[in-house]
Amino acid sequence: MSVPRKTGFFWDERCFWHAGGNYAFTLPLGGLVQPLAAGGLPESPETKRRLKNLIDVTGLSNELAMQTAPAATVQDICRVHPADFVAKFRELSANGGGELGMRTPFTQDGFDHAALSAGLATGALRAVLRGGMDNAYALSRPPGHHCLPDFPNGFCLLANIAIAIRAAQADGLTQRVAVLDWDVHHGNGTEAVFYEDPDVLTISMHQDRNYPVDTGDFADQGAGAGLGTNLNIPLPPGCGHVAYMDAMQRLVSPAIRAFKPDVIIVACGFDAAAVDPLGRMLASAETFRALTEETQALADDLCAGKWIAVHEGGYSEVYVPFCGHAVLQQMSGSTINAPDPLAQTLESRQPSPEFDRFVADLISQMAAAL
Repeated sequence: MSVPRKTGFFWDERCFWHAGGNYAFTLPLGGLVQPLAAGGLPESPETKRRLKNLIDVTGLSNELAMQTAPAATVQDICRVHPADFVAKFRELSANGGGELGMRTPFTQDGFDHAALSAGLATGALRAVLRGGMDNAYALSRPPGHHCLPDFPNGFCLLANIAIAIRAAQADGLTQRVAVLDWDVHHGNGTEAVFYEDPDVLTISMHQDRNYPVDTGDFADQGAGAGLGTNLNIPLPPGCGHVAYMDAMQRLVSPAIRAFKPDVIIVACGFDAAAVDPLGRMLASAETFRALTEETQALADDLCAGKWIAVHEGGYSEVYVPFCGHAVLQQMSGSTINAPDPLAQTLESRQPSPEFDRFVADLISQMAAAL
């Protein structure tokens, strides 16, 4: 049974209003590219809105500290992103929108939505570090873990987690931070910001060669003063609950324990779920609950329980809410449950024992090389 905790839930309706404009998947309409029936990008507001709806309907939101936070300031943002990039982003945003980087379109007020998304992550981190709550979840949108300092991509317009960390460090609230990214895609943006920083441990547990296809190698372990503070765990397509928990217990947990952070931040993507259209993994809501339980144990042992989760990817409008509910129930220690409607189906579709042993051997090889 989980211990009841004061868990913050940071959200804002305006984040659901972020839009990418006239696109079909990631292609702008025109020529032979036809509009989709539903329209828009895979990163839509519905997965996030339906998560909020579900916790309201089950009553879990009544047990959370529900609140918003101010948008990240330009000063906060410029600790991570160059001033000229921020100025260009603001200019386009005020004049109808546009596209920066690779397939990261936005419409009018896109900068305001992205700054608010980063502000939710920053507010959650500050609240936990100042002792106002035990842990917190930021329902940030647009996401952030693919955004490089000067090059947005992968639906990410600002580096939400990096902005939050630099703001908390500037406030004197923390110095050493561990970031665990369990989104199905490599957290290349977060990695890039902190690649030479010895005070921030970045860990990405992702599907190998999904997105981006040219980053996320195990051999990339940081540089300069940050050598050894970046850990990539590329997993082959088809991994399910057993492989994820094996990687968590044999690679992630030892790395975080050795680093001894002041606080842990999870880049909480749900696109490793078996029904996600942009991933090829077999995780379930129970997988995300169990990963949360392991993270919580690490935070209890190392950080006086201080940790936050920042929402990233996850593109199944039906299933993301159940994954998120499982995480929030575990974080808060609530007894309110949202039964997983796909639990039996996904249990029957888990990888074979032979495949799990194959992945276990890969994890053993990574552990031996550290």
